[in-house]
Amino acid sequence: MQHFDLIVIGSGPGGYVAAIRASQLGMQVAVVERAELGGICLNWGCIPTKALLKSAQVYNYTQHASEYGITIDGNISPDFEAVIKRSRTVSETMSKGVQFLLKKNNITVIEGFGRIEKDKTVVVAEERYTAQHIILATGARSRQLPHIPQDGKKIIGYREALTLPQLPKSMVVMGSGAIGSEFAYFYASMGTQVTIVEYLSQLVPVEDEEISSHLGRAFRKKGIKVITSASVENVDTSGELCKVIIKDAKEKVTEIACEIVLSAVGITTNLEGIGLEEYGIQIDHGKVWVDDFYRTNCEGIYAIGDIVRGPALAHVASHEALICVEKIAGLDVHPMNYKLIPGCTYTSPEIASVGMTEQACIAAGREALIGKFPFTASGKATASGNRDGMVKVIFDKQTHEWIGCHLIGDNVTEMISGAVVAMNKKTTGRDILHSVHPHPTLSEAIMEATAAAYGEVIHL
Repeated sequence: MQHFDLIVIGSGPGGYVAAIRASQLGMQVAVVERAELGGICLNWGCIPTKALLKSAQVYNYTQHASEYGITIDGNISPDFEAVIKRSRTVSETMSKGVQFLLKKNNITVIEGFGRIEKDKTVVVAEERYTAQHIILATGARSRQLPHIPQDGKKIIGYREALTLPQLPKSMVVMGSGAIGSEFAYFYASMGTQVTIVEYLSQLVPVEDEEISSHLGRAFRKKGIKVITSASVENVDTSGELCKVIIKDAKEKVTEIACEIVLSAVGITTNLEGIGLEEYGIQIDHGKVWVDDFYRTNCEGIYAIGDIVRGPALAHVASHEALICVEKIAGLDVHPMNYKLIPGCTYTSPEIASVGMTEQACIAAGREALIGKFPFTASGKATASGNRDGMVKVIFDKQTHEWIGCHLIGDNVTEMISGAVVAMNKKTTGRDILHSVHPHPTLSEAIMEATAAAYGEVIHL
């Protein structure tokens, strides 16, 4: 029976980061993985969807080439099969990269389904391994609605959406979170007639209402039909087309026919069959209970990523992995601040945000200074031809601390990191105004929005 200092079950952005950091800190480490290295993020989530969206962006540029003084002779059309193939190639490349990193860091990879048993034993295909510490990082999968089960053909989840054999003419997307909105934008860009049905009152429900409204306008302009405050009651797949029955908040029922229904109504944790109940590991509201350093109620067993509390995001899992492993190694670490987790949605326009929304401030009774700056007034955005969007910043009126940043526009997901760092350091609005921002850039819009919050707008 082989023994390790640490065994990590799952090789997603939580698992492989935990394994590599542990190896760097001198531990003998093994990773158990039943599928592709890199987990859902690299193979069936973050990375392949971004590859699809890049293809959509390139296609969009070709359609508007004349606006940039470029003439394209001949017909321009997407090769859907080639787009899907490129996406899969990108994922395979990244998965191989994880394989290389694990090998470089002398980490043992054990292929198969891992299950924990007493005395910190992990069983994989009848083979037994022991460890001083075990980290559970088993991730999640597409949530199934009991009354609308996915069949993988007409009613699909994100996996099938990444590998459809041909472009559907029509699609209904259930749910408008990041997954639903990104696929809606991609397929609409390729030429599919898309309808989004969202149960809550706004698109991308976790975002600031103003940002959500802006995305709704952009989607409708693109030809995407948006139905909010509504639910899909039933899907009849018996005919050639799906018959989707939708009920709105006023109990009005409508029917939409489409080729494909994409279910993007959330995720379900992968906890079945890994030995939690037998080991006595505590479950809280469908997730593994952990303390601030990801220790379960059982000594030597830890959990990170989608299976614990907090946002189910790759960068969250990776940071939890670092905190967990460094705590195991005895380093001086601090708990994560879950109030300052950045969120990104890679539609066009993109959305990026961190901190409190305006609605959250109102609900908390917190007085705020709010500043906005539209990209229509940005020289860089105008030059790039992508003026759709805005920056919205929120400061505490009493302390002037920066407590919220909400962006929608071209490439804004690359701008949010600076706001995250600044807000973690309790930066004030005056700190931003007293810092020099480069011109012309999209990022200077944050400074301009801050100036607006303080009534000091002096630029276009």
